[in-house]
Amino acid sequence: MIKVLGRDNSVNVQKVMWCAAELGLDVARDDVGGPFGGNHTDAFRAMNPNGTIPVLIDGELILWESNAIVRYLCDQYVTGPWALPSAQQTALAGQWMDWYLTTMHLPMTALFWQLVRTEAQARDEAKVDAAINEATKFWSILDQHLATRNFILGETLSMADIPLGSSAYRWHTMEFERPDLPNVKAWWDRLVERSTYRENVMIPLT
Repeated sequence: MIKVLGRDNSVNVQKVMWCAAELGLDVARDDVGGPFGGNHTDAFRAMNPNGTIPVLIDGELILWESNAIVRYLCDQYVTGPWALPSAQQTALAGQWMDWYLTTMHLPMTALFWQLVRTEAQARDEAKVDAAINEATKFWSILDQHLATRNFILGETLSMADIPLGSSAYRWHTMEFERPDLPNVKAWWDRLVERSTYRENVMIPLT
């Protein structure tokens, strides 16, 4: 059985668990990190020297970095419509997955820490505004991309949707005034229709 180490309210763990659910994989998850601890022990750091979650254990394979795990699960276990038809499509999926990490993740993390992890009276409103403005710039790029397609690569959900889709829950759930991005909202609504998404991503923000 595949095992995932990490708490369920981590966006990076959510990526992995959502992907695994879409692929119909039997995965056992252990609470590690945050209030559960366990990610700075010698045993854990022997698996992931960064001390971060998630970590995937699949037989003799130990793998960290959430996007790498998603790619591995799709390469190893994909069937049916999740199978990307060409190297070109695989490259495009990787492009959007990496774009999330290099652009969207930083302002979304800043926004999350200010609006969810920081008490209202202690928030830095300048940081909140800066994070909203920066994230809006990137969500607007995705909104334009989604104007002619239902999902990131076209008409079918794929691994390309996993990182941004996981972040989209936070974007649409945190309490702040969002710009009107109709294509992103319609795409997110399509994700919400999926029980796999609701069960693995739409977890209360804490």
